[in-house]
Amino acid sequence: MVTKMDQYAVMGNPIAHSQSPRIHALFAAQTGQQLEYRAILVERGGFAEAARAFGEQGGQGLNVTAPFKQDAWVFADLLSAAAERAGAVNTLIFEAGGVRGDNTDGPGLVRDLTVNHDRALAGQRILVVGAGGAARGILQPLLLEKPGQLVIANRTPETALGLALRFGDLGRLSGCGFDDLVGLQFDLIINATTAWAQDTGPPLPEGVLASGGWCYDLSYGDGPSPFMRWGQGRGAGRVLDGLGMLVEQAAESFRLWRGIRPETPPIIEALRGARP
Repeated sequence: MVTKMDQYAVMGNPIAHSQSPRIHALFAAQTGQQLEYRAILVERGGFAEAARAFGEQGGQGLNVTAPFKQDAWVFADLLSAAAERAGAVNTLIFEAGGVRGDNTDGPGLVRDLTVNHDRALAGQRILVVGAGGAARGILQPLLLEKPGQLVIANRTPETALGLALRFGDLGRLSGCGFDDLVGLQFDLIINATTAWAQDTGPPLPEGVLASGGWCYDLSYGDGPSPFMRWGQGRGAGRVLDGLGMLVEQAAESFRLWRGIRPETPPIIEALRGARP
């Protein structure tokens, strides 16, 4: 008799590039867990229907990526404090009493920076570029690290200002447009948008990256992103993609689902080694 394994998945659009199925297969092998994990392409506007169908078919957990993190926030029956504050969900847990929503993006980013790359964030001047679902998920964990300053810059300043108001009680936080960054400098710039994925880089003023400052792109790919190339061209001390964050946030999701947190360094190393 064949035993049906526990079912998990990631939903997004696009989704073909996702490394999540491989990451969770490696987690399962490392921890001795029996599960299946797949990537599901969801049409825009169809997230709630797709997630509901997944749960009705016995699915036990979902990861949620762009552009559905705010849809997942609406879909969840119960939200963690972090997800409630963020207004965005990247992890859903299907239980008998309903669907719980959480957000592991911020803890994944902070762990990648502070543990994997030994970068202290306390007292640092941090710029987050973008004010969408990805930015929402990282603000609280970043502010809990007590940076000296955190600024959200967005093409639409009003959106950045709204986020600053939402999280402003947690620390020194402000929102603005790109033109307002003239004359300011930051020790760490985090790109939380794909608005210029096929462009030459972010519309940031010259001099905004402090000498030796780091650039971190939440996205990842086979080569440097336009934002990473922007940082390289301005002498960044370190230029990092989001692969480490991806693995770390996935490990947090895995812990929420399975009650065990995988060891992440060997998984990150395996994924980087498999790149062309």
